[in-house]
Amino acid sequence: MKVCIYGAGAIGGWIGVRLARAGCHVSVVARGATLQAMQRHGLRLQDGGEALVAEVRASASPAELGEQDLVVVAVKAPAMAEVARAIGPLLGPRTIVLTAMNGVPWWFFQGFGGAYAGARLKAVDPDGAIAEAIPPAHIVGCVVHASCALREPGYVQHHFGNKLIVGEPSGEQTPRVRQLAALLVKAGFETVLSEQIQKDAWYKLWGNMTVNPVSAMTGATTDLILDDPLVLNFISAVMLEAREIGWRVGIPIAQQPEDRHQVTRKLGAFKTSMLQDVEAGKPVEIDALVTVVKEMGEMTGVPTPFTDALLGLSRLHARVHGLY
Repeated sequence: MKVCIYGAGAIGGWIGVRLARAGCHVSVVARGATLQAMQRHGLRLQDGGEALVAEVRASASPAELGEQDLVVVAVKAPAMAEVARAIGPLLGPRTIVLTAMNGVPWWFFQGFGGAYAGARLKAVDPDGAIAEAIPPAHIVGCVVHASCALREPGYVQHHFGNKLIVGEPSGEQTPRVRQLAALLVKAGFETVLSEQIQKDAWYKLWGNMTVNPVSAMTGATTDLILDDPLVLNFISAVMLEAREIGWRVGIPIAQQPEDRHQVTRKLGAFKTSMLQDVEAGKPVEIDALVTVVKEMGEMTGVPTPFTDALLGLSRLHARVHGLY
């Protein structure tokens, strides 16, 4: 199987090494230091006491890599517009595009959403260019429950978590998604085949749409955020707004914010991905995590004063630091 990793950061690199070791022919779209590192050393993964290396074909040009069976898009949301402009040569009629990304994806309302089905989310695809470049028929969604970090370009450290939830946007159990799930199991991932991938994406968002931007603004690890009662009350209020939006689009969450906080607390003191991006001087994913929730609130008639406050503060912080 020909697999291309588009976005060989922490998550993309982790997935790429595992797929290569499962027998896939893996290529990577990369640039700069990451490209040089993979051409010199291969794609490397430190997983517990295991040091793994995968020989991959790396190029800055998708046209050099050609048509693929599977493209794993594992970039941060701000990079998607650039990906959309370049991804065309990788796509054949039957290519699967697996989106292993945080937040609400541009295809969220494809084949889903009742009265909102087919709606374009301007927060994540302002002019529709992403949807045009990657037609819905290619998409399989993926929600990642794992923590990885880059030790250096092309060299990934896996910390904890090993779960990939995959599903068609329509919820259908198609032959291709069952085959993909089987491949991921073979590659060593705890793989769940979802009946409604949007619900899985929304549940993950429900926990990290608050903790991520708060950590980015304050520099705090998750334990410190949860231990501050005023901050905890604020993020709970944001979560209640998002929960109401979810009910209205068909993805109800029966839990209370406190239930989700307990899940986060079990992970201990860790730096969120958005805080890591701030420290590395990289653009932050505010639109896919927060702006899109405000937009969906407007669509569904749910007032979002606490979400608006979180968005305004985190967006201003990011702009001041040149990260938005």
